[in-house]
Amino acid sequence: MIEGITLDQLRVFIAAAEQKSFSAAGRRLNRAQSVVSQSLAKLEGQLGVRLFAREGRYPVLTEAGEALLADARAVSAGLAALKARARGMAAGVEPELAVAIDVMFPMAVLTCAAARFGEAFPLTPLRIYVEALGGVAQAVLDRQCSLGVIGSLPLATPALVSERLLAVEMVFVAAPAHPLARITGGIAECDLAAHVQLVLTDRTELSRGQEFSVFSPRNWRLADLGAKHAFLRAGLGWGGMPLEMVRRDLGEGALVQLALLDRPVLTSMVMSAAYRADAPPGPAGRWFIEQLRQMAGDQLPA
Repeated sequence: MIEGITLDQLRVFIAAAEQKSFSAAGRRLNRAQSVVSQSLAKLEGQLGVRLFAREGRYPVLTEAGEALLADARAVSAGLAALKARARGMAAGVEPELAVAIDVMFPMAVLTCAAARFGEAFPLTPLRIYVEALGGVAQAVLDRQCSLGVIGSLPLATPALVSERLLAVEMVFVAAPAHPLARITGGIAECDLAAHVQLVLTDRTELSRGQEFSVFSPRNWRLADLGAKHAFLRAGLGWGGMPLEMVRRDLGEGALVQLALLDRPVLTSMVMSAAYRADAPPGPAGRWFIEQLRQMAGDQLPA
C-alpha cells in the first residue's frame, strides 16, 4: 500500500498540517473539504498510522504525523529541486560546474565569485579543485573539469582556448634571519645560487623539461603552496610567492622582500580562463568566468 502513495497526497498532508484546518487546506489547494479529508484518510490507511487527531474542533497532528511531516516536506522539496534543475538543463545550464583553479589565483576573488555563483545558480553543484602548474590544464584536458584558471604553467595547445582574466603580482621573499635578507644594495645571481630555493613542483608530466624562475641549483621542490609558505617563514629557503598571499607577512616582518639585481623585484603572472575547444562553457561556466574577471577588477589594487 505504501508504494501507492502519491505526491499529491503529500501536498494535501503538508497543506493540512500548515493550515491546521482541512477546510483551509482545501481553500489553499482549491479543493472541497471532503476531498481533503478523503485524501488524508486514504494516506493514513496506506501508511498504517494516524496523522491527525480529529476529536477537537480542528485537526491536530499526532506524534507520528509530526515525524512524517518532515519527510513529506523533504520529498516535496526534492521534487521541486528536480523540476527546477531540469528546467535549467533544458535551457542549457550545466548539470554541475567543475573548475580547476591555479594555486596562485587570489582566493579572495575566488570565494567572492563562488558566493555569487551560489546565489545565481542555487541548484547547480560547484566543484573546485586547486592545482599547481600542469594540474589545472590536465584536469581540463582529461575532462575532469570543464573550466580551468591557468597561470603558473603557460601551455600552448590547440586543444585549449584561453581568455585573460588578471595578472597576479609575484615577489621573491625570505625570512628576516635568512642570509639573503641581510644583503643590502641588491642580490646578485651568484648569491641566489648559493642558497636553497623553494620551488613549486608539478604533479603532472606537462611541464617536464621546463623550469620557471629557478635560479639556484640548490632547490627543494614542494607540491603544495601552503607548505612552501610555511618553509619560507621557517627560514628554510627563499622563493617567489603571490604578493597578496604574503602581504601580511611582509607588513609584520615575518618575511622580507628580496631586491634582485638585473631582475625586476616584482613580476606578474597572467591568469587565464581555459576550456577545451570542443567543449566551450555553458551559461553557468560563462557566468563564472565573467564573475572572476569582475571580482578581480573590484578587489585587486590597480
